Amino acid sequence: MDWTIIILLFLAGLLGGIVNALAGGATLITFPAMLAAGLPPVVANASNAVAIAPGHLVAGFADREKMPPMEGRIIALLCASICGGVVGALLLLALPDRLFVLPVPALIGFATALFAFAPRIGHWAETRRGAERTSGRRSIVVVAAASIYGGFFGAGLGVILTAVLSLSEPNDIRKVKVLKNVLASCVSLATTVIFIAQGMVRWPQTLLMLAGALIGGYAGGALVRVLPADIVRWFVIVSGAIMTIAYAWRYWL
Repeated sequence: MDWTIIILLFLAGLLGGIVNALAGGATLITFPAMLAAGLPPVVANASNAVAIAPGHLVAGFADREKMPPMEGRIIALLCASICGGVVGALLLLALPDRLFVLPVPALIGFATALFAFAPRIGHWAETRRGAERTSGRRSIVVVAAASIYGGFFGAGLGVILTAVLSLSEPNDIRKVKVLKNVLASCVSLATTVIFIAQGMVRWPQTLLMLAGALIGGYAGGALVRVLPADIVRWFVIVSGAIMTIAYAWRYWL
């Protein structure tokens, strides 16, 4: 690797760690960086998943006073996220590169749309809070489904989890963000074990991005206390829109 790729991967990990802690969606930044480093799409996605996996957990522990107790519902959510992540990772590995690249522009576009409508999703979740407060089983099912998507690709998972958790958690955005980071960590760690076991990880690129993601995750976990997520959300939206167009041009035209 030349120095341009080294710097690109580290900075992408750093920014991705911050973005994940504040709003979710680091994959919109880190996955294209892996592709730019010359990795095949499925390998790039697997390596990216491993690189950003610890960032969620670091961000959660950075605000650990809001960590919920390990009671029955929380344990069920953790199990659902792990199982969903495993299923998503296995689906990814079952696809050859030529088939995986076809939905990539659509996946990036879908994730970008989630960010664009995140405030409305949050408002909808808030208005539904009273009606859905007791529907714990439904939230577990939705978390499991979101985790399957997270294991397969991952971009936008934080927005989905935040909306779901907002339906049943107290009106405390910090607590919701911490739990979101913990659940996303379970998805990431489940996929990481599978990708490593299958030899799908390119370690030089992964370790560079991982170093940046660890620093960014901790910094973002601290910044979430004082920095509104909208500051980075619009950066992610614009980046995602550009990437959607670029990859649609590359893979569809």
